[in-house]
Order: sequence, then C-alpha cells, then structure tokens
Amino acid sequence: MDSTGKEREAVQLMAEAEKRVKGSHSFLRGLFGGNTRVEEACEMYTRAANMFKIAKNWSAAGNAFCQAAKLHMQLQSKHDSATSFVDAGNAYKKADPQEAINCLNAAIDIYTDMGRFTIAAKHHITIAEIYEAELVDIEKAIAHYEQAADYYKGEESNRQVGFVADSANKCLLKVAAYAAQLEQYQKAIEIYEQVGTNTMDNPLLKYSAKEYFFKAALCHFIVDELNAKLALEKYEEMFPAFTDSRECKLLKKLLEAHEEQNSEAYTEAVKEFDSISRLDQWLTTMLLRIKKSIQGEGDGDLK
Repeated sequence: MDSTGKEREAVQLMAEAEKRVKGSHSFLRGLFGGNTRVEEACEMYTRAANMFKIAKNWSAAGNAFCQAAKLHMQLQSKHDSATSFVDAGNAYKKADPQEAINCLNAAIDIYTDMGRFTIAAKHHITIAEIYEAELVDIEKAIAHYEQAADYYKGEESNRQVGFVADSANKCLLKVAAYAAQLEQYQKAIEIYEQVGTNTMDNPLLKYSAKEYFFKAALCHFIVDELNAKLALEKYEEMFPAFTDSRECKLLKKLLEAHEEQNSEAYTEAVKEFDSISRLDQWLTTMLLRIKKSIQGEGDGDLK
C-alpha cells in the first residue's frame, strides 16, 4: 500500500478509535467492558500513528500518539503513557518543535513521578537540543541541560555511577560553553573547574582535564589578566600534568603578550597552537575577545 493508502487507513482507524472511546463512556459500557474499549482505542491510535509515520505526516502521527498516551494514563498505565508521549514528541520534532517539547515535557512529568530520573534527564537533553537547533533559544536550552545534569547527579549513588557522572558532565559542559558565549563567565568558570577537578583523578578521563582548566583560564583572562595568572598557578598546583600541556604553554605566552600589549606575539602564539590542534569556534571566539582587549586591536582577528 502506498503512503496515500496508509494515510487513508490511518484516518479510518482514528475515527474508529474515537467511537470506541465515546462508547466506553456510556453507563452500561462503563459497567461492562468500558476499559476493554479504551484499550482497543489505544491500540488503534498507535497503529494509526505508525501509518501516519509511513506516510510522513508527522503532525498527524504526533497527534495520534498523544491520543494513545492520554488513554494509557486513563487506564493507569503510566509507563505506556510516557512511551507514547515520547513517540509523539519524536514525530512532532519533524514538523512542530514546540509541540514536540510539550509532549516530551508530559513524558518527563510521568517519569519523574515514577522516580525514573535518568530517563527524564535523557528527554531534557532532547528538549535542549530542540531549543538549540530548531527554536534557537539558548537560555531555555541551558535550563534543560542544567535540569538533566541535576537529575543525572541525583542518580550517582546508583549502580551506573560512571555512566551517570559522564552524562552529567556532558550536560554541564554544554551549559559552560553557552554561559561563556553569553558572557556569563563566572558560571562557566565554576563548571569548567568542577568538571576538571572531577576528571583529573580518573585514569580514563584525566587527559580531558587540561582542556577544562584551559577553558576556565580563558574565561578568567577575558574578565581580568591577574585573575587568569592566579587561576593558572592554581591549576598547575592542583594538576601538575597541566604544566607540560600545550594549552598551559599557550596560556603563558598569551599572558606575556597581553602584558606587553603585543598583538603580533599574541597572534603568533595562537597560530602556532592552531597549526597542531585546530581551534574550534568556541576557542576562536574566546581568544578573539581577549585579543580585542590589547590596545589598538579594535575588531582584530587571529590571522
């Protein structure tokens, strides 16, 4: 059957499901088999949703999954209701980002009520990604990444401690990166220092710690050169391996160039670093902000 045929069949199933739901509300039906009709309607809405998906009618699929979710809740089946809300959210993601967020929030409410915080955290991340990519609302993306990190951290006492801590760190690093871009440097510094401290004693993760201390130092540098010097000393003392890193050596060259107000030396140090480790957009932005504080730089670049 082609997609048009599937869509037609889905519409018929939706109508039939609606009839079952209405029928379940009558007094006699309520006494004798009302729930059975609601269960049948649930199944029909889900089948219709999957047919709408085949036809790529994402809004209709999302709506059908939503109807199923509400009926599952009526039947006291919380897990099935949450699953259907997530399915609805995933369908709506392709057509209506705000409606996708509404459905995922409904699923999150159910999962948190059930104490399933790790699953709730995962869906907060999906919402954050929608705000990042589709709705471009960074403040709301930050809020959902923070909530996800809080839920993951709350689950650290459970068995999957390594996975949970790693997931929490990934969310926090997203928050730190955005906070720095929005010039909320103190917030970014606190997160980078926290994650750096958490990872520096872990044999598998300690290699990453230098990157987090490097980013924290850059945030300090944008605010105040002296703060950056003091922070650098603190990080070297806390994490001696940082001293030999290319990131630490770059920071020292940048601090020296900045102190001398020598933009050429600053640019040369950045270019040398970039020739071995390519700078990403975030690092480029931060390094440019520092460079602009060198006298006479105006809107300079790093070339």
